[in-house]
Amino acid sequence: MIEILAAVAGASLSWAAMGSMGRSSRAQSQQEAVVRLTSAVEHIATQLEVMHLDLREERKEFYGRLNSVEQRVSKLEVQSRI
Repeated sequence: MIEILAAVAGASLSWAAMGSMGRSSRAQSQQEAVVRLTSAVEHIATQLEVMHLDLREERKEFYGRLNSVEQRVSKLEVQSRI
């Protein structure tokens, strides 16, 4: 009878230890997932900022060229009226 109780107690302790290890393993994997996601979001934010700066420069160049073309067209219109 004592052997049965000892076996049940040992099995219970093993089961509790495995459950505890499983929870800590899940918590660690969840923490790693949060770190990976945070890192990915920071990387995306950095890339968006770089893209935003590039678009701003391209827009500035585009409107500069458009302004130049507009001035040339205005000069041609004035010359064609004369």
